[in-house]
Formats: sequence, structure tokens, C-alpha cells
Amino acid sequence: MIRKIIEIDESKCNGCGACAEACHEGAIHMVNGKAKLLRDDYCDGLGDCLPECPTGAIRFVEREAAAYNEQAVMEHKKAMEVTGTQTAFSGLAQWPCQIRLAPVNAPYFQGANLLIAADCTAYACADMHQKFMRGKITLIGCPKLDGVDYSEKLTRIIADNEIQSVTVVRMEVPCCGGLEMAVKKALRGSGKLIPWQVVTISIDGQILD
Repeated sequence: MIRKIIEIDESKCNGCGACAEACHEGAIHMVNGKAKLLRDDYCDGLGDCLPECPTGAIRFVEREAAAYNEQAVMEHKKAMEVTGTQTAFSGLAQWPCQIRLAPVNAPYFQGANLLIAADCTAYACADMHQKFMRGKITLIGCPKLDGVDYSEKLTRIIADNEIQSVTVVRMEVPCCGGLEMAVKKALRGSGKLIPWQVVTISIDGQILD
């Protein structure tokens, strides 16, 4: 049938996930850092997602689409409540995310807000994706386990790309100090004045600063 339904322009999507949270039917999900309409029959055509999109990536179109299936939506919601995934959306916007594996001149670094996080923070902080990763390009590492100085590669990433901001999320344990120091060294070495901050997570998942 021909009906009104949303269309998402992935080139405009910044991966914030606001539309996915606003979609009460679960029709929109984040896939590889981009919003996607996964089920036509879950979209009611009312457009609750449109005003939530900060980049204007969503619009209405009329096209051939499956009819809205309210029963399927209700069953989907029930399944999400049972599994506890009702509000779980990934904030990871790119791959790879390991500092050692990420290409220095990857296109996703241009204009990026950069998150540099210690591996363990994603396990200690329950809402890591929503609180820190959403809308950012995420790089992770552990200087103790990798046994390398990340500062040289991070310097190149910051110097060679139009990075807008840098956020470091580390654990309170001493070994995470190496990650923070590497970022500070990289910022100095890049020769750029970029807004940056450090957030420390306790071993029980609390944000300390």
C-alpha cells in the first residue's frame, strides 16, 4: 500500500540516537552509528521522531510500505520489556574503536567530538553509551595491557583532523593515569587549542569528577 512514512537521510545523521529513543514503536534503531528504519510495519507515520532530530535527517515521504501493525508493535514492546532492552541503544559510531587499530586519517574523525576511554569504563559505568559515547567518535585502550605509548598516534589523529573536542573517561585506578597522560601529551604535541576534559569513574561505577 502507498502511505506516509518516515525517511532517514544517513548522510545528515550524526548518530545521536534521539530519534530512536523518541520512536515509541521501536521502528528506528541505531546501526553502525546511524539511525535506520528497520521495520516499515512498526512505523505509525505520526512522526514523533521528526522534532527530536537535531540535523533534519528525517522527513515524511509517501511510498509503498507495509501497513502499520499495532499488534506486532505491542508484541515487540512486550519482548523488549521482558529482556530489559527497552532503552538500550548503542552509542558506538564507528569501527574499529581500539586506539591501536583505528586509521589516523579515517573520515569519521573530521569534525568529530572525540571520546578516549579506558577499556574498563564500559563495564564499570552502566550508562556509558548514553552518557558519554552518544554523538562522539570513541577510541578505547588500556596502556597497561597494550604496553604502548598512545601519545604518538593520538597526536597524529588530533593534528591531522578537525577534532572539535576531546573527552577522556578513565577509571580511578593508577594504571589509567597512563591514558590521561598520553592524551595530554597528544594535545600539546598537536599544537591545537581544543576543549578537553577528564572524567573519572570509580570501581563501583560512580562518576567522581
